[in-house]
Amino acid sequence: MHTAIIDSLLEYDVIHPAHFLFNIEAAFHGGHHILEERLSITPSVKVRTFRDERNGNRFVRLDAPKGVLSVSYHAKVEIAPMAVPLHLDEAPVSAVPDDVLRYLMPSRYCESDVLSRAAQQLFGHLPKGLSRVKAIESWLHEFIHYMPGFSNSTTTAQEVFVQRAGVCRDFAHLGITMCRALNIPARLVVGYVNFDEPPQDFHAVFEAWLGEGANGRWVLFDGSRMAPMDRLVRIGTGRDAKDVAFATIFGGVQMLRKELTVDEGDQGAVPANSGHSPVLSVVSQG
Repeated sequence: MHTAIIDSLLEYDVIHPAHFLFNIEAAFHGGHHILEERLSITPSVKVRTFRDERNGNRFVRLDAPKGVLSVSYHAKVEIAPMAVPLHLDEAPVSAVPDDVLRYLMPSRYCESDVLSRAAQQLFGHLPKGLSRVKAIESWLHEFIHYMPGFSNSTTTAQEVFVQRAGVCRDFAHLGITMCRALNIPARLVVGYVNFDEPPQDFHAVFEAWLGEGANGRWVLFDGSRMAPMDRLVRIGTGRDAKDVAFATIFGGVQMLRKELTVDEGDQGAVPANSGHSPVLSVVSQG
């Protein structure tokens, strides 16, 4: 059992009235329990909330007037990670549960159909199961270079494969793509975690569906190996970054500040900049 204390602050200059969709609150998920939380928004505006019942993602919608918008979130979360068996098989496609099948399909950032040949060449010969996904994770760590600022919010897994560099969301997208190309369901997970090396920020990893029947389960993997996965407080789960952006914005907006701390009690909280950001704001000028 482990407890994380989270504080985040997002601040924007709203040039023209805009609509915001935030996904920054700890998800309703069996791997952790929210002990306390508080969401504060300045100026005072009408807020609408809803939840993705499939994954427990929580969303906040609001219309912001011209001026400075500040959104802060505080939470204390108790984490109870599940132990991962030493061996898990891959489920044949015919045995993949109906609600998991969608995570076998190509998506906006994960072109598993395009990279199918590469995935087969690199990993198709390996024994199926947990060890093969671990091999994908190890390959990402060895051959993809972590380079903040090298990629952007439109970078896809195919581009990361060619360029061999990116940030944590790019590692995750490529891991998802390789899994799907091998008929292993996979999805993106974004959350809060304390990094061994600062700065603190949102973190993206990937999750693969392994095992059959009653043994089927989602297992987390992190090709960047930047932070302990068993201490991740999940915010969002989805097909790729389009499903779990921390902020989706419709209007003319400029980010002024993003600060984040994750305090584990035995480690000092570290203020953030945007170095680790896995899911950038999506802005549509209107």
